Amino acid sequence: MTTLNKKTVEDINVSGKRVIARMDFNVPIKDGVITDDKRIREAMKTIKYLSDNGAKTILVSHLGRPKGEFNMKYSLAPVAVRISELLGKPVTLAKDVIGDDAKTKAAELKNGEVMLLENVRFHAEEEMNDPAFSKELASIAEIFVNDAFGTAHRAHSSTAGLADYLPAVCGFLIKKEIDIMGAALTNPEHPFVAILGGAKVSDKIGVIESLLDKVNTLLIGGGMAYTFFKAQGYEIGKSICEMDKLDLANDLLNKAKKKNVKLLLPLDTIVADKFENEANRKTVKYTDIPSDMMGMDIGEKTIELFTKEIMKAKTIIWNGPMGVFEFENFANGTRQIAKAVAESGAISIIGGGDSAAAIEVLGFADKVTHISTGGGASLEFLEGKVLPGIDVLEDK
Repeated sequence: MTTLNKKTVEDINVSGKRVIARMDFNVPIKDGVITDDKRIREAMKTIKYLSDNGAKTILVSHLGRPKGEFNMKYSLAPVAVRISELLGKPVTLAKDVIGDDAKTKAAELKNGEVMLLENVRFHAEEEMNDPAFSKELASIAEIFVNDAFGTAHRAHSSTAGLADYLPAVCGFLIKKEIDIMGAALTNPEHPFVAILGGAKVSDKIGVIESLLDKVNTLLIGGGMAYTFFKAQGYEIGKSICEMDKLDLANDLLNKAKKKNVKLLLPLDTIVADKFENEANRKTVKYTDIPSDMMGMDIGEKTIELFTKEIMKAKTIIWNGPMGVFEFENFANGTRQIAKAVAESGAISIIGGGDSAAAIEVLGFADKVTHISTGGGASLEFLEGKVLPGIDVLEDK
C-alpha cells in the first residue's frame, strides 16, 4: 500500500472562487436538537480556512436515510445553526440541493461567506452517483473539496461524482486520516500491535488478512473470538458464532503461525445466562464455557495478557470493542483495553465506529494519537482498499 499524496485546500487558490465542500454532518439529532456535534466541530478547520481565505463556500452533506425524498425530519437546518455558532457568522441554508433556491443563494455568495445545501440524500440520484445529478451539483461551483472521510468509501455524486466536473482536492480532515493511518500502515514503528473486537469475523476478514502482513501481534476479543474457539472444537455455549466462518478462522490461525505473527485469543471470558446487564455472570476459562451460557466480555487474565502486549507496542491499531460494552457489567474489558492503549505511549489509532465511541465515553479520547472519523471507511482503508472519495482527488 502506497502513501497517498493528494492535493489539499492549501495547494490551490480559493480566493473569490465558489467552492463546494462535501462534509460529514451526519450527526445525531433528537427533537430538532443536535445531541453530539463532534463531526461538525471536526469539519470547522476546513470551513474556517475556506472562509478566511475568501472562498464562497457551499457546504454539502447527507443526514440519515431519507430514501431519496424531501423529508424534513432529515433537514440540515439544525446543522446550519450550529456551524454559524462555531464560525461566528451567518450560514444560510438553501431550501433545496440543485433547485432554484440553491442556485440563487450560491450565485449571491460574497467572498468569505458560507452556505449549506439541504440534505443531498433528498435526491435518490446522489447514492446512484448519477452523472447528470453530479453535473448539475457541480454547476454551482468552481472547485470541489472533499472532507468527508466517513463517506469516502462510497462512490456517490457528492463524494466522487463531482470530481468529473471540477478540480478536486481534500480538506484537512481527510488529509489527517490519510497521513496518520497511511503512515501506520506503510511505515509503522515496531512492535506493531493490532486489536480487533466486535461481533463478527466476517466484517474484519479483509482487515485481518491485510494486517497479518504488517503486525507483530494480533489481539482478538469481542464476539468474534467465539468463532475462533468454535473452530478449534471448544464448547462456546450460546455465544455469538458464525458457523459458516469456522474454516476461515482456522485458516487465519494457520496464516498467522506461518507469518510468525503472535495471534492471541482470550484466556478467560465472562459468561452470562442471558443477554442483559443484570444477567447472572461468572468468569470461566475459555475452554470451560457452559453450554447454557454466552460469552459477554473478556476476563481479568485476558486483560492482563493483552495489556502486557499493548505496553510493548510502538504502534497500535484498535477496531471493535472487547465485549458488550453498552452494558455496564460487561464494559470492563473494553474499558481496560482503552486505558492500556491510552497509557501505552505508542502511536495509537482507533478505527471509527464502536471503539471510537468507547474511547470517547470512557474519557480517553485526548490520550490517543488519532480517532478515525469513519467506521466503514477506516476498515476499508486498513484493508488497503481504494476509497472512491479519495481516489478521485488530484495528486500533488
